[in-house]
Amino acid sequence: MRNFVNLNLLSNDAIMDLINTAIAYKHGTKVPTNVKHYVANLFFENSTRTHASFQMAEARLGWEQIILDPQTSSTSKGETLSDTLKTLKSIGVDTVVVRHSRNDWYQPLLAEQSALMPRLVNAGDGNGQHPSQSLLDLVTIYEEYGHFEGLQIRIVGDLAHSRVARSNAEILQRLGATVTFSGPAHWYPTSFNQFGRYVPMDDDFANVDVLMLLRVQHERISSADNETFSVDEYHRLYGLNQARYDRLKKTAIVMHPAPVNRGAEIASDLVEANQSRIFAQMTNGVYARMAILNNLED
Repeated sequence: MRNFVNLNLLSNDAIMDLINTAIAYKHGTKVPTNVKHYVANLFFENSTRTHASFQMAEARLGWEQIILDPQTSSTSKGETLSDTLKTLKSIGVDTVVVRHSRNDWYQPLLAEQSALMPRLVNAGDGNGQHPSQSLLDLVTIYEEYGHFEGLQIRIVGDLAHSRVARSNAEILQRLGATVTFSGPAHWYPTSFNQFGRYVPMDDDFANVDVLMLLRVQHERISSADNETFSVDEYHRLYGLNQARYDRLKKTAIVMHPAPVNRGAEIASDLVEANQSRIFAQMTNGVYARMAILNNLED
């Protein structure tokens, strides 16, 4: 693949190759670092995990990072994203990792089919896709169970504004998992019906294999929702508290893309509980992104 913008565009075999490559890197498989690559990370939205994880993945691959802050770049003067990317390619940058608030920011760029365009990696677009997060989630689940077929996966929370939910729902269903959704009903997009079904939070909770909690995205929800939002009420209705945690199967795992709103999506003392894989996801993110970057071809 020349660009990595949407995990759902890849075949199941290609996805499994990426998963297995990431796990191999985690277990010590070395990568050649004698070929020089230049990469720039353009994050037009704030990020800790994804940004730092890509930087670490690039460093472990031996790639040279060209530092450019979008806030002080010529995009602030009105330069188009297309021209910024072509500029980077013209000065020798091979790959650009982009996070942008605009959904599908990459579509018009790919449509140009310009030889001046560097290889593109989508680090998150609006509330559209987050393919590298989706891949690291798949790595975490596969590392735990060794398969996806037949797993009961529940995705809970702010579904309407979550690129993680949108990325994961389709691919998990394709790989054979049974996906259910829960959270505030008015944050449930009916388009998700093609991937699973909406259920009450506690419905069949004891049979869930993977509980995937989502951050409430206060920066994306409406001002009216923000004004009426109650942390305690949300936690009572949709959060993982001790009572719900105790009802999980002993083999079940808890996931969250982070950052975590402690006390809202999950009780603070459960973030690092035995069945939590939240920080394991972050570790796997480095290896997943190494697999993505090293699989790019011109």
